[in-house]
Amino acid sequence: MNSVFIRKAIIGDVKHIHKLLNHYAALGLLLPRPLSELYDHLRDFNVLVEDGGTEKILGACALGICWEDLAEIRSLAVSEDLRGNKYGRLLVEACLKEARSLGLRKVFALTYAEAFFLRMGFRVVEKSTLPHKVWGDCLKCPKFPECDETAMVLDI
Repeated sequence: MNSVFIRKAIIGDVKHIHKLLNHYAALGLLLPRPLSELYDHLRDFNVLVEDGGTEKILGACALGICWEDLAEIRSLAVSEDLRGNKYGRLLVEACLKEARSLGLRKVFALTYAEAFFLRMGFRVVEKSTLPHKVWGDCLKCPKFPECDETAMVLDI
């Protein structure tokens, strides 16, 4: 494999991010994201790319700002053939670095990958402790109001 690195997403990445996220959405592991939403939130995304002249998208993760002191790690996905190689960790770390640079104090995730986020220092919290502003995506989810994701928080 060629070298792999993380950078901010660009317009040409959106359809690749969409395909990657919706692959995991079809498996019930992520919420599906329409293209229009990805274009609206493009600046939130970091992507993992393989530098072989084409910069193939291998992973993605977004940092969505929710409030003055709170952001969400969302849409974390890494190509199945690369899972378990710490690329998810690198993507989350890129988002956490950005959160710190913005002056945010807390980051949360709603996830099925509880063990992964525990290893990154997140702790499990009750969903009810998160502000109502967080629940905008939840209203669009087919599992609402019976959410089976785990809410996790990291103080940064």
